[in-house]
Amino acid sequence: MFDKLKAAFGSLAQLATHRSLSEEEVDKILWDFELALIESDVSPEAIESINTTLRQTILGTKIQRSLDAETFVREQLKESIRKIFSSTPRVDFLSLAKQKAELRKNNHEVGPFLVLFLGINGTGKTTTVAKVANLVRKNGMSVVVAAGDTHRAGAIEQLSEHAQKLKVKVITQSYGADPAAVAKDAQLYSNSHNIDVALIDTAGRIQTNRNLMEEMSKISKVVSPDLKIFVADALAGNDAVSQAREFQKATDFDASILTKADADVKGGAALSIAYVTKKPIIYLGVGQGYDDIIPFDIERFVSSLFEDRST
Repeated sequence: MFDKLKAAFGSLAQLATHRSLSEEEVDKILWDFELALIESDVSPEAIESINTTLRQTILGTKIQRSLDAETFVREQLKESIRKIFSSTPRVDFLSLAKQKAELRKNNHEVGPFLVLFLGINGTGKTTTVAKVANLVRKNGMSVVVAAGDTHRAGAIEQLSEHAQKLKVKVITQSYGADPAAVAKDAQLYSNSHNIDVALIDTAGRIQTNRNLMEEMSKISKVVSPDLKIFVADALAGNDAVSQAREFQKATDFDASILTKADADVKGGAALSIAYVTKKPIIYLGVGQGYDDIIPFDIERFVSSLFEDRST
């Protein structure tokens, strides 16, 4: 995972391994580094931020030995990456869900923890809904899923099949129905059946289609979700970044989940989406199974970029 991005960081660290670097040398190193980041699908905004920080730190720094120089540059690189991720707010999905479930025990007028999933077709959004439903159940909470994608042929059946396998209730209406009505049905069902968490799937939104964006906003207004999660395909590179930017404008989502992260050899999408949206990545999809979803860990991500590529 993240081979391209890992190579870019490793190359920069190895280039800056002797004496105090001149302004010309730093510019040359950072230019080569920038090209490597572009190839790794890191967004221009994130590249500029990283390079500006590194230039200010590296320029004129005197380092005695080669090993110390490489270590120094690597640590500065790591800190630049940490800074991007640490600038996003913390969203602990399970803790938030459990907190609301506790509130419901004492006050049945409190509704379910309602989560709206957003993203275009092909990102694995519906499968992600199923994975999250499985995660919720494994953490001792009840859950329903809502088939709010009433446009794509087969979407209702797809989520219904997942729900059957997981033995969770699925809320559906017919194709062509108002997705906001489906979401509202899920909210009402959860209220009346004392369900802890309601997960709402939505149609794959083409980010340039304003009608669909407005429909998404309508769903959000009707049910007032506790959390809006943008689902992105890690393999989509800068397309995923562009989608994230447009979805944020339309919905002001709270967090992201990256799918297909196990197949991502570049790693640029995670870094770029976090930088562009200033919203956290909370989970990574790493396979097709219901258990193939892991929390996004900043330190693990940073370490993966700098581990020995020969092993």
